[in-house]
Amino acid sequence: MDKVKVYFTREITSENIVKMYDALRISLQGKVAVKLHSGEDGNQNFLKPEMLKDIIEHVHGTVVECNTAYDGARDTTEKHTKLMEKHGWSKYFDVDIMDSEGPDTELDIPNGKVIKKNYVGKHLSNYDSMLVLSHFKGHPMGGFGGALKQLSIGIASSKGKRYIHCCGNDGSYEDMFHQNQDSFLESMADAASSVVKKFEGNIAYINVMANLSVDCDCCAVAEDPCMKDIGILASLDPVAIDQACIDLIKNSTDPGKDHFLERVSSRHGEHIIDAAYDLGAGNKEYELIEIK
Repeated sequence: MDKVKVYFTREITSENIVKMYDALRISLQGKVAVKLHSGEDGNQNFLKPEMLKDIIEHVHGTVVECNTAYDGARDTTEKHTKLMEKHGWSKYFDVDIMDSEGPDTELDIPNGKVIKKNYVGKHLSNYDSMLVLSHFKGHPMGGFGGALKQLSIGIASSKGKRYIHCCGNDGSYEDMFHQNQDSFLESMADAASSVVKKFEGNIAYINVMANLSVDCDCCAVAEDPCMKDIGILASLDPVAIDQACIDLIKNSTDPGKDHFLERVSSRHGEHIIDAAYDLGAGNKEYELIEIK
């Protein structure tokens, strides 16, 4: 299998995000969904709309999100919509909470390791293509959050998030946090693969390695970043782009990397990359092409 191209630039600006997208030489067709993280109320690390405005306008995209499966400011459409306004997303963009109405859309995963179906927001079927615009950072449960997490937990409906967390069981709220860790990561990989398949040929990925906290943007109280910003990556492959981000951290001389990597390793974080690769969702072998 040929190596996948992953483009990389060190300077994080809104203009460079567009530049990295253009390096992919893809033109996302039709109605474009831009999947990003709206940021939990109180979180200080999420990427702000002003940083992402140029790229969202460049692809003529609609900002899409789904409700959470846990308590907070995003667990109902009403609260989530208010937060999107508070954080400035609605000021600049059309915003679509994709599971704001039912029934969920079901995506089949016949070769899934743990789950055989993925419940996503009903409105996902309204889009022809997708830009997965991820803030790469740590995560309390997954170890790290990048493109694969956005594809899985991010695009799953509230019901779908619980289904992934419970590894295909109709578990309770508490059950979400007491599953076998590797099975949970494989469940996420299963879900991610179904979205990759749905948008095959009409999906692109950008990871912004800024505000590198060990905690996710879903945390109302998150640790401050433990590393300096690294840069922007772009690829047509979600496995390669997440692997490249992990490798950039491993190869960093930043003293904060040990804290970040402890979060990843303690949660077996890289297992999602291996599982997604096994499922054919992408390639771990990549060529990093730096753009100055």
